[in-house]
Amino acid sequence: MRIDSHQHFWIYDRKRDSWITDNMQVIQRDFLPPDLEPLLHQHNLHGCVAVQADQSETETNFLIALSEEHRFVRGVVGWTDLKAADVEAKLSGFKNFKALKGFRHIIQAEAKGFMLHPDFIRGVQLLKKYNFTYDILIREQQLEEALAFIQLLPDQKLVIDHIAKPLIGHDRSYWKQYITEIARYENVYCKLSGMVTEADWSTWQASNFTPYLDTIFHVFGSKRVMYGSDWPVCLLAASYSRQLQIVEQHIQSFSDTEKQAIMGENATGFYNL
Repeated sequence: MRIDSHQHFWIYDRKRDSWITDNMQVIQRDFLPPDLEPLLHQHNLHGCVAVQADQSETETNFLIALSEEHRFVRGVVGWTDLKAADVEAKLSGFKNFKALKGFRHIIQAEAKGFMLHPDFIRGVQLLKKYNFTYDILIREQQLEEALAFIQLLPDQKLVIDHIAKPLIGHDRSYWKQYITEIARYENVYCKLSGMVTEADWSTWQASNFTPYLDTIFHVFGSKRVMYGSDWPVCLLAASYSRQLQIVEQHIQSFSDTEKQAIMGENATGFYNL
């Protein structure tokens, strides 16, 4: 089964979605399952994982409702306040929704130290009890803190979104050092997603991503890596077809078993789809 492990849906709201600035007009509109389904069919993908873009439980419930209406939305990564005193009660309640597989916080927008706050660590530690995963959304400069975070969570299923958002085309030494160390932890996976928007949106070439992908496969192997489109955000820099082509061309010499793992089986196992 081929799975897009990372995409978003929203009904565009200029105030709520203020992160979508005026130089991002191509995504200043609604994106819903009927927009994505033909793209999945076109590329022989059998389902997707819808990931939160807004930090609210309204967003989580919105995505759950979409998954109930559209069977190809096989999983949801939502949001809840993992620092809240009543977080366990919230997680217990959310466990009633089969499609909800895990949670994410937009750490890339937080101040240094957020990941290591005792209340946040406590909330993430509780996820395992309810069989929830956690998506780590960070920028390259937050990798050192992310490593310390990961070291406190040896039994929690974790996945690095967007290969930790390195600045494509710039010095890779810091990113490579910490992504290599993080990959030593067997409970941590990595998504091949969100790469085109970390490069120059209008001038990138597929070869720009080769050294990053080489590193990811070297340190994580093929069993802890999963494809994700980051649609519709990817449209800022690439069509659905073009961003998918980057990954598929890179793995064209891999074995069929490895390709199946990267393009769906790893996501299916990680998220229990």
